[in-house]
Amino acid sequence: MTNHQTRCPAPGFLSRTRGGIDVPHDFPAILGDVQDRLARQDFGDARIADYIPALATVPDDRFAMTLRLVDGREYAVGDADIPFSIQSISKVFALVLALRSCGDDLWQAVRREPSGSAFNSLIQIEQEDGIPRNPFINAGAIRVCDLIASRFANPDRSVAEFLGQLCGNREIRIDNEVYLSEDEHGNRNRAIAYLLKSFGKLDNPVEDVVRAYFKQCSVAMTCREMARAALFLANRGTGTDGEPVLSPLENARINALMLTCGMYDGVGDFAFSVGIPAKSGVGGGIIGIIPGEFSVCVWSPKLDQRGNSAAGITALEMLMGAIGRSVF
Repeated sequence: MTNHQTRCPAPGFLSRTRGGIDVPHDFPAILGDVQDRLARQDFGDARIADYIPALATVPDDRFAMTLRLVDGREYAVGDADIPFSIQSISKVFALVLALRSCGDDLWQAVRREPSGSAFNSLIQIEQEDGIPRNPFINAGAIRVCDLIASRFANPDRSVAEFLGQLCGNREIRIDNEVYLSEDEHGNRNRAIAYLLKSFGKLDNPVEDVVRAYFKQCSVAMTCREMARAALFLANRGTGTDGEPVLSPLENARINALMLTCGMYDGVGDFAFSVGIPAKSGVGGGIIGIIPGEFSVCVWSPKLDQRGNSAAGITALEMLMGAIGRSVF
């Protein structure tokens, strides 16, 4: 048998071993190549979210990507320090707050199955007696907000404050313009909440819960901050400050839900083409995880028909192809 000497990776490299051979990755070069290739692509019918008017004002040519390794190294390209509306990415962090407060009782309130339906569908609520299919569709996220509202003194700001702790920026704020836009044009989400209430599956007043939901979705963060906030998901539940956020088992379960439910009704295609736990938002952001290695956030505002960032999905597919990685 041939012996291979272990080589230390140069700065900017993550080393993986395949068949006893060290394979380094030059992340700055890889991210730069992804950005250059995306600039030459046409995403056809992809459109910026305009049903929330405040989101329609964002320039649709924005692009950013940040990768944060579990050892603390970080690489970014594009508009990585420009805040964007995180929207449904916030559902991951609201779920973590609820899980830390409720424990496994949480799973009596929401299920853990892919929906196969649009993220704002009301049909399954009616068909399944008011128990949302998973915590990442709007019905499930509203129910999670309800649980938070029962346990936190300031539920309107709880998710924003939690995100600030995770990314190391206590100044993380709710974008009031986006919040007011969501509130004015959020009748479908109110309908979801009232339907949950009609089944006895909402403990707090509808308007209180919906307000907290709109505010968590209206948090503004940069791509860099988002990758830092999500790092604990790649690090067995340990955050950037070395403090535990979740137990390793709880952390694995959140990653499993992201893999199976995080990309709306496009989750199967995403698992097939990219193959990592991820969560998207209609602000154009996506967070992704390679357990034990890194978190990544990509932002590009133009969405495909399922509400996921078109360029963001392609960027993650390019990244995983370049490093030969997925969770499979």
